[in-house]
Amino acid sequence: MTIFLFEAISAYSKQYRRVPCALAQIAMRTANSEDETKSRCDCRLPYHLPMPSPQRAAPGQNLLIDADDTLWENNIYFERAIANFISFLNHHEYTPDQVREVLWEVERENIRRHGYGMTSFALALVNCFEQLSIEPLTPALHETIHGIAYAIAEHPMEVLPEVPETLADLAQRHHLFLLTKGDFTEQTGKLERSGLKQHFVAAEVVAEKDAPTYSSVVEKYGLVREQTWMIGNSPRSDINPALEAGLHAVFVPHHNTWELERGEVRPAVGNRRLLEVGSFGQLREYF
Repeated sequence: MTIFLFEAISAYSKQYRRVPCALAQIAMRTANSEDETKSRCDCRLPYHLPMPSPQRAAPGQNLLIDADDTLWENNIYFERAIANFISFLNHHEYTPDQVREVLWEVERENIRRHGYGMTSFALALVNCFEQLSIEPLTPALHETIHGIAYAIAEHPMEVLPEVPETLADLAQRHHLFLLTKGDFTEQTGKLERSGLKQHFVAAEVVAEKDAPTYSSVVEKYGLVREQTWMIGNSPRSDINPALEAGLHAVFVPHHNTWELERGEVRPAVGNRRLLEVGSFGQLREYF
């Protein structure tokens, strides 16, 4: 699904084909050598190069930008809900880490069947309870578990540091697209509440972010692959499939990336470029 934010999108699509495809030489792979904490994102680039002096890409790049845990906090609220669920379950044999392992497997299966979003997450908690609890699932227990899940929606939007000013700056030189996956109503609601909508040419809410999805977005807007970058915190959804689709990518690590979005960042091949930055604000140095 697409949200058109400006009526001039067709004019932009034509303009993309006229933008010169010369790119500034940008570092292909960099990484922060500091160790990450155990429970969060251990998805750094597979090897390390010293950070070169930044050189900005030519104006007119197409920047596809992830939303959850790239522009605003998201997974921390789910982590809190999971902690509350584990406390409520109070399993006498499984450790909290073992309960999480079961929950992750349940979530994987639910995502295949029901997609992403609050409904799928709440169902995963219910299914996990049914698998692990010796108590039958009563209507009262079902309501309690749903309350744990949907408490996430009560949190106010927490935009990450430097995001508003960085988007405003990048939008002066480049074409910005929001590309996020999940429930359409939930994701568009977040965008509205974030106060960031005005910086984007358009926003795409997709069911999954894989190589065919990226190719579809490129074709839909008439983008030139050599001038198109995916920016996000997830190796699984943002970086690797974008590179597979022939785009460039910028990895913006987040200390609290969801378990199912972690993974090793694969190296870029051919003429594709891969960059890792330490913060979202650092994008201004390269674009």
